[in-house]
Amino acid sequence: MKLYHHPLSGHAHRARLFLNLLGLPHELIEVDLAKGAHKQAGFLALNPFGQVPVLDDEGTIVTDSTAILVYLARKLKRRDWLPESPEAAAAVQKWLSVAAGQIAYGPCAARLITVFGASFQAAEVIQRAHAILALLEAEFASRRFLVGTVPTIADVALYSYIARAPEGNVDLEPYPSVRSWLERIEALPGFVAFARTPAGLTA
Repeated sequence: MKLYHHPLSGHAHRARLFLNLLGLPHELIEVDLAKGAHKQAGFLALNPFGQVPVLDDEGTIVTDSTAILVYLARKLKRRDWLPESPEAAAAVQKWLSVAAGQIAYGPCAARLITVFGASFQAAEVIQRAHAILALLEAEFASRRFLVGTVPTIADVALYSYIARAPEGNVDLEPYPSVRSWLERIEALPGFVAFARTPAGLTA
């Protein structure tokens, strides 16, 4: 397997993290976003959206970070990571939608401002980040992971941008249950850390 990624992309880190948690051998191919490699014809042939990550599984091309998580879980028949019961599957899908919604337009967007110079309104996206973190704090007060007692791809999808939220000036100190959840993810066999940057509260 080949994973086209960028080390500072939380979306790409989701895919890399899950590959490592599954123990799957893979080749990392860094896409130079600063030089516009993701907009060149060769990369656009893999992903017309011009985004990382892209998974190349011996010619099967999978784009979109959460789609890659689903693909890998289904391919390996890992029902622990992607359960099949209607209730649990719906719960996982709910959190995948949160990853693409409140996380993308909250802590992710806040970090994009400080790390990549994105033009979001800082106060607005930081407020969104704290709103979803408050909700997650309540969730983790009574459970170890997002869906039941073991981690699923929902946890993988949310981890990266929450772990690096301080880089976007989003303080995690008020959320002890969220921080405990991050530690549980980081203690999993095969865990690989998301690259840190000296930005925001970590500057």
